[in-house]
Amino acid sequence: MTSTDRNHDWTTHVGGTALICVVVGLLNFLLQGGSFGIAMLYSFTVGAQISLYISLLMAGVALLLRRRGGDSPQLRHGWVGWGWVAPCVLLGALAGYAGGLWLGDLLSGRHASRPWDMPGGRAAVSVSFVLLVSVLGTFFFFSLFRLNALRLEQAQAQRQAAEARLTLLQSQLEPHMLFNTLAHLRVLIKLRPDEAQRMLDQLIAYLRATLQASRATEHPLSEEFERLSDYLALMQLRMGERLRVKLVLPAELGGLPIPPLLLQPLVENAIKHGLEPHVEGGELRVTAARDDKRLILEVADSGAGLATPGELTGVGTGFGLAQVKERLAQRYGDTASFALTPQTGGGSVARIEIPT
Repeated sequence: MTSTDRNHDWTTHVGGTALICVVVGLLNFLLQGGSFGIAMLYSFTVGAQISLYISLLMAGVALLLRRRGGDSPQLRHGWVGWGWVAPCVLLGALAGYAGGLWLGDLLSGRHASRPWDMPGGRAAVSVSFVLLVSVLGTFFFFSLFRLNALRLEQAQAQRQAAEARLTLLQSQLEPHMLFNTLAHLRVLIKLRPDEAQRMLDQLIAYLRATLQASRATEHPLSEEFERLSDYLALMQLRMGERLRVKLVLPAELGGLPIPPLLLQPLVENAIKHGLEPHVEGGELRVTAARDDKRLILEVADSGAGLATPGELTGVGTGFGLAQVKERLAQRYGDTASFALTPQTGGGSVARIEIPT
């Protein structure tokens, strides 16, 4: 359970106890008359102590059961099951009733009647009322516990589903990049065998460096740039001087975590659709910057530019860009943004903004 969950449970318990005390104090005032303030005072001194003692007894039993090898979400939340709750409620209610009356007397300067000072019938009614309220209050908190536990289980299931989806997306992306590279290598083997050999060596080194990092859910931005540098070294072997590369990563941003291979499809897209169709090639520029609490990543090229209106919005531009958008949505929701736009003077720029 996180600190936020513990704070939520604590505030819920205190707020629920106060609400029960108010209701019981109002009932006592309406049924017995007298001073409204005194009725509320005794209701809170008795109710608060009963709630405290029951909680301490249940927490102690839960700790004992966990030390004996029991471990479950219920025990971690302090719920020990109705078999243990019944004696905890009985002991806590009686102790809290006696202690609350004593504290109320101390604060008010009065002397409230104890059950053993009352006639038998009245004493039985008084004790039964305390036990009934204690049982109902415990059931009330049990219901709140169940709702909170279901909420936590649902949130955990959603996180696991999102992580599984990201893993699936990433596993789809890696073969996509590899197939593209192998297709280029196949052409080079026929035309320039020596260059194909160098490219194959570079590819092996790239895959070796990328394999472990690509299986993680996130890695530092500096590693993302290192993997891009390795990949672009492959592309420069194929394109030669037609591909000019510039990577700009400020040192203070290198440790920021991002999903692995997030920029890879943007770089591939810029080369395939922007620089390769351009006879003279061009410059590929990858930059990272921070604007307030947002990380801004840009992949810009000076190539052929965007051809269709669909490309201006990043819609219908192929698997890679669709993957980037879906990974951002899965990981960051509405807090991330992606845009693919033309550059003045030619080329295009893909821009990602994510919270830091």
